[in-house]
Amino acid sequence: MRIVAGRHRGRALQAPEGNAVRPTSDRAREALFNILAHRGMGGVPAFLDAEVLDAFAGTGALGLEALSRGAHRAFFIENDTDARAALRLNIDKLGETDRCRILAADARKPPHAIAPCNLVFLDPPYGKDLPAPTLTALALAGWIAPGAICVVEMGAKESFEAPAGFILLDERRYGAARLVILRGVG
Repeated sequence: MRIVAGRHRGRALQAPEGNAVRPTSDRAREALFNILAHRGMGGVPAFLDAEVLDAFAGTGALGLEALSRGAHRAFFIENDTDARAALRLNIDKLGETDRCRILAADARKPPHAIAPCNLVFLDPPYGKDLPAPTLTALALAGWIAPGAICVVEMGAKESFEAPAGFILLDERRYGAARLVILRGVG
């Protein structure tokens, strides 16, 4: 697994042993960031100068990809100890410690926001019906800025209905994964 583009292009990312983490494939990440390059306001890519939240962060691949492509800062919420260790190693290897903050927390019950984010990645375990309630919890905790672009990765066959305060913008399937792109309207 590598950073696909930007100033860290080609740099490898570490993942912890075992099945606790399911990183987004390079192919799906590349396709997603191509979409996000055209989803920004006024023709500006959604990730450019963005405050980013990567919830259920795992290796941090999504948040680190955004930083590589020009995001301002990234917050990572992860409750698994091994995943946080791999994430910390990835941030250190890329020299991004000044622009990153790792929060040891459960994204379903997030701490109060450090800053509202205008680009939010949510990659919960598949098949546990976590996307909608987690989006709501993150919004209530102040993590999702009005008009934020929110990207949810879930199993391709999982059902999903956008919770109140979000509108569906796009949806794509990549193998066993489905990426749902929403805009926060609250």
